[in-house]
Amino acid sequence: MKMSWHDGRKNIIGENVRSLRTEAALSQKALAERIQLLGYEFDRLTVLRIEAGDRFVADFEILALARALNVPIERLFRDVNGLAS
Repeated sequence: MKMSWHDGRKNIIGENVRSLRTEAALSQKALAERIQLLGYEFDRLTVLRIEAGDRFVADFEILALARALNVPIERLFRDVNGLAS
């Protein structure tokens, strides 16, 4: 399956994930641990790669990120290069 990149990035939510994680005073490791408690295989490197835009993010992972950050899914897409508001 061929994946398209957006402005050289593999996802468009990474910057918002970083911002929300920082606002919640969570380390990358702590966020990964929260997601692990939801039953997903995540580690600090996974969070790092998502935030850097170096990793594709599946829909179920977006849901897990939103739950772990305690935000609505829509918040992960807020102000993303003019694509969502």
